[in-house]
Amino acid sequence: MPLLNTITTPWAEAFLQVTASRNETEQVIEQVRSLLSLWESSPELRHAMASPVLEVEAKKSVLEKLFGADLSPSFINLLRLLADRQRISLLDEVLNRVLELYREQNNIALATVTSAVPLSAEQQTQIGEKARVVAGTQKVEIQQQVDPSLIGGFVLSVGSKVIDASLAGQVRRLGLELAKVS
Repeated sequence: MPLLNTITTPWAEAFLQVTASRNETEQVIEQVRSLLSLWESSPELRHAMASPVLEVEAKKSVLEKLFGADLSPSFINLLRLLADRQRISLLDEVLNRVLELYREQNNIALATVTSAVPLSAEQQTQIGEKARVVAGTQKVEIQQQVDPSLIGGFVLSVGSKVIDASLAGQVRRLGLELAKVS
């Protein structure tokens, strides 16, 4: 187990236990996704929370003012505890670990779809079906990414399995085949 997981796993497990005891896990998981997205898109907030210059009480106050109305009390409590224990700089790692453990507990596979352009709803549904087959489970969470260098098509990753149906992948494979012939 990587060192970071030895730090984040106890926090994530305890948080999931609290939310389960309060029957708010599904609601909190959505809040985790939202806060994680905001946290990752705001380097200023991350740097401020990691700063040793900003006192713990000030960090807790900022977190409560920013998120108090949008997050469950158990989530706010997690933020307070992380700030108290000087671990708030690990918030994204803790939240990602929460999502990983939630997926494990609920047999949900994580699939990443990278495409040249954003996918339509119909395309997402079709790729979701393919991801379920590849994952061997009925529950799949799909993360979508856009990479114009793929030219067209998509790359589907589920665990260690990768399906490269992109034009860039086809060109690369064709180049390898041509190199073998020469």
